[in-house]
Amino acid sequence: MSYVTPVQRRAGVELKEALRQLSNQLSLLNRKVGGRLEMKDVDLDCLDVISRLGPLGPSALARETGLHPATVTGVLDRLVKGGWVSRERDPSDRRAVVIRRLQERNAELLGLFSGMNTALDEICADYDPPDLALITDFLRRVTTAGHGATENLD
Repeated sequence: MSYVTPVQRRAGVELKEALRQLSNQLSLLNRKVGGRLEMKDVDLDCLDVISRLGPLGPSALARETGLHPATVTGVLDRLVKGGWVSRERDPSDRRAVVIRRLQERNAELLGLFSGMNTALDEICADYDPPDLALITDFLRRVTTAGHGATENLD
C-alpha cells in the first residue's frame, strides 16, 4: 500500500464528506419526486434500473436492485398500475415475462428532474472534456467500489 500524505488524507476525508452530502441530497430529491408521483423510493429506483437496463425480467431486476423477488413483484404491480411499465411475454421464451418501460409518462418524470438536469448542464459547462472524463471515471470507480462493498455485506 502506498503512503498517503496528511494533505491527501485531509482531501480524501473532505471528498468522502462531499459524497455523503451528495448521496443525502440525491435521496431527498428522489423522495420528493417519488412523493409527487405517488411512488415509493424503491419504485423509483426500480423504474430507473428498468429505464437503463430494460427490458428485463423480474429476476434480473431483483438481482440488479438486491431486492427479494416478492418485493419486486409488489413494486412491479405498483409500476404497472401507475402506467410506468408493462409486463410482456418474452418473445424468445413465451413462458417468461419481461418488464418494459412505457414512454407515456416520460415528460412528467423529466419535468420533475429538470431543475437538477439544468443545474448539472450548467456545472458541466464549467469543465473541459478531459476534466469531465476524469470526474466520470472517478464516479464510475466509486460506483464499482459501492457495488463491491454492498456485495460484501451479503
